Amino acid sequence: MTTREHTRIVTIKDRKIGGGNPVLIQSMTNTKTENVEETTAQILRLEKAGCELIRCTVPSMEAAVSLREIKKRIHIPLIADIHFDYRLAIAAIENGADKIRINPGNIGSDDRVRAVVDAAKERNVPIRVGVNSGSLEKEILKKYGSVTAQGLVESALEKCRRIEKMSYDNLVVSIKSSDVMMCAKAYELFAMESSYPLHVGITEAGTVYSGNIKSAIGLALILSKGIGDTIRVSLTGDPVEEIRSAKLILRTLGIRKGGIEVVSCPTCGRTQIDLIGLASKVEEMVRDYPLDLKVAVMGCVVNGPGEAREADLGIAGGAGEGLLIRRGEVIRKVPEDQILDTLRAELTLIQKGME
Repeated sequence: MTTREHTRIVTIKDRKIGGGNPVLIQSMTNTKTENVEETTAQILRLEKAGCELIRCTVPSMEAAVSLREIKKRIHIPLIADIHFDYRLAIAAIENGADKIRINPGNIGSDDRVRAVVDAAKERNVPIRVGVNSGSLEKEILKKYGSVTAQGLVESALEKCRRIEKMSYDNLVVSIKSSDVMMCAKAYELFAMESSYPLHVGITEAGTVYSGNIKSAIGLALILSKGIGDTIRVSLTGDPVEEIRSAKLILRTLGIRKGGIEVVSCPTCGRTQIDLIGLASKVEEMVRDYPLDLKVAVMGCVVNGPGEAREADLGIAGGAGEGLLIRRGEVIRKVPEDQILDTLRAELTLIQKGME
């Protein structure tokens, strides 16, 4: 099986994926691409959250032309998402797309696919070959009786070979399904057959709640096997949430360092503070600190220090009193209503000490 350390290296603008390069976080705008101002504003928000690759839909020639201006205003590679119309793929490339995503099956004849490939080849623009369980070919569905992991892989390999015959192999592959286990199996099977870098994710995962659960399970199954060079957590909601979730998944799996990890106790009858509200406020606050730390939020001053021993910093509170804890040792007692401000001041001191 080809793991991410040994997949082919593909360059997207100034970023490299595959060959052991860091797993990059991707998202997709949900604005009208034709609206340059709105789309740019959303991408800049995503950049601030930690997005490293961004994809925009290109459903019209106006959208394709808009890519040129959008690209001038952002700082991360811009990927054009194309369905059906090969002329839009060519226009997107001509207007500066750093990568395009197509399904050769719905682009049409070999002549049309070749026209797209030739345009990409001229500018050395990578092509992501996207295969989706909802658009599997009738022949493959008939062969396997239904949508299967094996059928998805067969479809993806056939599309790669189709482009390879046109003397181009600057490819990235994605195999998407809303069935978590099928999706994970398909990526594993593909990695046994090919060394192309893989973009991974669970498509149509759902809302922020259900989508996060499905994506976390699916991405963990895939990434933990050493598979995956870029990821997207697909959520029905603000795409900034996709970035936050992706960062946490990568950090939890030990694939990426950096950023503050917040752990908190599940509350019990001993809890004497609004722990749920406090933990939420801490999680929101720490996003402003680029520190590689673990912060514990505990609801009990009796067991809090001991339970927070594995964290770099911790806070605990109850009965009007708050504790600031470092590696399990209480370093300061404050009134309960000053817990959050005390933690913020401590994080600021740590950040200044690292500057």
